[in-house]
Amino acid sequence: MTMDQRSQQLTDSCMKRAVELLAIDSPTGYTWMAAEHVTDTYRTMGLDPEITRKGGVLVCLNPDAPEDDAVLLEAHVDTLGGMVAEITGSGRLNITPLGGMEPNNAEGENVRIITRSNKIYTGTFQMKNASVHVNPDYRTAKREYKSMEVVIDEEVASREDVEKLGILPGDIVCFDPRTCVTDSGYIKSRFLDDKLSVSILLELAAQVASGEIKPARRVWEHITVFEEVGHGGAASVPAGVTEAISVDMGCVGDGLGCDERKVSICAKDSRGPYHYEVVTALIEAARRSGADFAVDVYPSYGSDVEATLSAGHDLRHGLVGPGVYASHGYERSHRKGVCSTLLLLEAYLT
Repeated sequence: MTMDQRSQQLTDSCMKRAVELLAIDSPTGYTWMAAEHVTDTYRTMGLDPEITRKGGVLVCLNPDAPEDDAVLLEAHVDTLGGMVAEITGSGRLNITPLGGMEPNNAEGENVRIITRSNKIYTGTFQMKNASVHVNPDYRTAKREYKSMEVVIDEEVASREDVEKLGILPGDIVCFDPRTCVTDSGYIKSRFLDDKLSVSILLELAAQVASGEIKPARRVWEHITVFEEVGHGGAASVPAGVTEAISVDMGCVGDGLGCDERKVSICAKDSRGPYHYEVVTALIEAARRSGADFAVDVYPSYGSDVEATLSAGHDLRHGLVGPGVYASHGYERSHRKGVCSTLLLLEAYLT
């Protein structure tokens, strides 16, 4: 098999893993099914993952390697979403966001409401009084949570009708990801941040477990479940880890060099610079591997690995990821960016 053929094969596998994972609802605070899927996937590789107390997944890819100077790769499986805050007198749901779910990006989206008894109801997130033919202010009204609601796909007309379904405040509201893979290589979906990078780490784990990749040091992967609310990577750092790298979405937009077909290496985000030597080593690995990359400064961003440092862990840190356009909205990336991310990580670890 040529290097080109191998890269295509690995990218195909990453894309398949991403589509499978995107189909599993996992808004932050309700991630057990996605964590279970990830755990089962690791086990099929012959690895021995554990579920952390917070509900994340931690696994060592090469436990026979020396414990000291290990590297920890972090990606998050939790996504944006919503929670029922109030059942209105007319039988609609007012919701509060889980993470940075922008209401103006979610208008008209189909949702699933998951009750505490695991019943699932469908609905739509809409403006209140959503008919243009009735509401003269529809076009100019500000899209915000207090002016929007979930319309349930059930015959309900009162709070009591909704409560009879078993729906309560605190129930989870999951937004439809609308995943699509185009013939031209693009993947479009909500929540590519960060399920696309989780899929890349799963493929990297498969390559290490099969012996195809032989890292020069011990490698851990931590699939976190509270990144979207800021503390996903704050715990569960194994003994011997001296370096942690977030594998998250690469920013795409005005003033940045990355696009969906590249891997992004972040030199600084809104919380400050990443470790100079780590960023330099990531750039060198990208060049060695032939990955198409950009080095960027993100204006509005924070990552799992910064939560790790903020929790008091004494580590070097870095951040890489495939370019993702329209973050926290309907996102888009490309298989070339996925491939470049995987190539960079392989080169960095070997």
